[in-house]
Amino acid sequence: MVKVKNPEDIARMVSSTNFEKKRIFTITAHIDHGKTTASDYLLRRAGLMREEDAGQLQMTDSDEEEQARGITIFTSVVLLSFEDSRTPDDAEPYIFQINDTPGHISFTGEVSRALRGSDGAIILVDALEGVMTQTETNIRLAVGEEYCKPVLFINKVDRLISELKLSPQATFEKIDKISRQVNELIKKIRPEGSGWTVDFAKNSVAVGSAKHGWGFTYEILLEQGLKPQDVFQKYNDGDIQWLRENLPLDEPMLRMVVDHLPDPVTAAKYRIPHIWGGDLDSELGKSLVASNPNGPLYGMITKIFLDPKKNYQATLIGRVFSGTFHHTDSIYLVGNRTTNRVKRLGVMEITDILDVEKIPAGNLFAIYGFICPSGETFLNARDVPKNKEEQAMLPSFEKISYACEAVVSRSIKPKDPHDIAKLGDVVGKWLQADPTAKFRLNKESMEYILSGIDPLQIDILTKRINNQVKINIGEPIIVYREKITSTSKNFHTKSSNSHNRMLMHMEPLDEATEKIIESGKINDLMDSKSQAKILREEAGWDAKEARRIVDVYNGNLLVNGTSGLQRFDRIKSYLSAAFREWIEGTILAKEPGTGIKVVFTDLTIHEDPAHTGYNQIASMSFSAFSMAMLDAKPHLYEPVQKIDVKTPQGTESGVLAIINKHRGRVLNVNPEGEYVRVQGQLPAAELIGIADEIRGSTQGRAFFGYEFLGFHKVPASIEEDLILEIRKRKGMPVEMPNVSSWQRFLYKKS
Repeated sequence: MVKVKNPEDIARMVSSTNFEKKRIFTITAHIDHGKTTASDYLLRRAGLMREEDAGQLQMTDSDEEEQARGITIFTSVVLLSFEDSRTPDDAEPYIFQINDTPGHISFTGEVSRALRGSDGAIILVDALEGVMTQTETNIRLAVGEEYCKPVLFINKVDRLISELKLSPQATFEKIDKISRQVNELIKKIRPEGSGWTVDFAKNSVAVGSAKHGWGFTYEILLEQGLKPQDVFQKYNDGDIQWLRENLPLDEPMLRMVVDHLPDPVTAAKYRIPHIWGGDLDSELGKSLVASNPNGPLYGMITKIFLDPKKNYQATLIGRVFSGTFHHTDSIYLVGNRTTNRVKRLGVMEITDILDVEKIPAGNLFAIYGFICPSGETFLNARDVPKNKEEQAMLPSFEKISYACEAVVSRSIKPKDPHDIAKLGDVVGKWLQADPTAKFRLNKESMEYILSGIDPLQIDILTKRINNQVKINIGEPIIVYREKITSTSKNFHTKSSNSHNRMLMHMEPLDEATEKIIESGKINDLMDSKSQAKILREEAGWDAKEARRIVDVYNGNLLVNGTSGLQRFDRIKSYLSAAFREWIEGTILAKEPGTGIKVVFTDLTIHEDPAHTGYNQIASMSFSAFSMAMLDAKPHLYEPVQKIDVKTPQGTESGVLAIINKHRGRVLNVNPEGEYVRVQGQLPAAELIGIADEIRGSTQGRAFFGYEFLGFHKVPASIEEDLILEIRKRKGMPVEMPNVSSWQRFLYKKS
């Protein structure tokens, strides 16, 4: 069996450059499919847990909120060593760096961040519920977005045997169907030429029960001289302990990791070209592709852990992709453009840092001493170019892809008005840890508007915030988007002092450009040359216009359509700030604008800086943007979720009625054995409280999940009423907007 490793052994193995014995992977699944329970057995195997606690303690759910709710909220990182029982003479153990991730859609951002630092993924599926919506999302994130090679563990087979009383043949058919479904998803999105699949016959699929602590692969059955039917016999005999002792769950999971998930060097060859946008032929590029510990230091911060037991001090977790990270290093953050000193360097063991003096490429790490947004690229501060232009050209890792958007809001306000600045600091810290949430300050009410994926995510965040600064919390509100559907005419406006003028028009972004911005391929931190190259090659932009992007913000573009413009540098920052402030709340109902391209074709800027302050630039910008948007046929768009329900046969009519009642659309109704799978789409506004309706309609026997589908145009029959309702809630005039509010800013030649 595996020996319990002391800290010195762990540090030695992390520091080792024997990549063949290293695996970094994520365990991911739909909510309640058993990830954390399964993780207990890996911890037991490593000697971190007593035999009797495995499957009960759920050790990686260390947070009090997780324990109270019975769900995983935050990714836990743990290191364990594993001596392969098939090679007893091998003196060097394997070291596994494991991410146990949440399954609830509210916390899918944790999954995305964990996968960025991983090379492989254990996809876990409940044998009874089968492939659910979040399973599909996680496979897409793991295989399609992050190129993490998958293996499959089909859990809760005990339920098929003891609850449903299925025959061995029916059980095998159910397991085979799940494997086929998973493979269909993998084949659609796997890296070109990879040939990735999961296959029980090739030992990349395991089946078992985390609750009862047993599992097997085909190889293990052959070694033990057993047949799958023997498991049924042990259940008939009531001898689950025999299964736990003779087919321990950790063995098949760990063997799949060793045999099928890649080591860091193997994975780097195909992952780096996908997740890093720099020159692969450069010294740095070659080092990254080789996961070279002797190359320049380059890595990424993938997770921020704010420990409630340590006054929410930040621990940064990430991955070294090139070079070696030493505990004496200072690092430069490419996005923040700041240098930061590291106070502690080590690896994460659930909630504690185990200090390690050096961590080479091909490892996760944990550091302490400062905070930055998760997703930051870093390098050794000694390697930062002196030239500012070269600094701006430093290549970053690609933006982490998230499956959801922030579509539900709540207002939060400090109980003590003097705490408004403190509240901003606290909220900002939490949003650096979880960029799937957003916030902004409503300057009129002095309330922060906190937006998240769904009410549960906001509930968790507001509880954490309230622990640090007492707040009043508003009711959940759906966040809409405002988009234009045609090109406006030109609008010529003047500043409030009449000394500055702007000529501009507005048009909808084309679909290709919207996707480029949404994926993070271009952003406001990139230089204009890099932006232009992507827009030309992937969206067919004119070469000249593509070089004139002034700002990229929340799915919108500000473009300089002038030539030979004087004094523009003086007001550029003001114009960008005005553009961003206006986009945060556009003209229909002060909801965020998206998919908008603003092009100014002339600017007259007064020669005296005293007449070109922010307020002057903002007044002519706001009026021009607002009138142009009204002319460009704006509409309100609502967030829509895909809902996936598995309900017992005979109860599906109730589910269909609920979907239809809530402005939903049924997409598919498919019988699946004793269940019926109903898939549909619903506006997010209609999802609040729908879980109770589904449970009531099906006597609590349905399984369901949902995922973000996108923003769809609000039906014409309710659009105006909804706009007026939102305006009333926000204290705005309860009437549709018109140009009269801004006409005084129109410039007319005398």
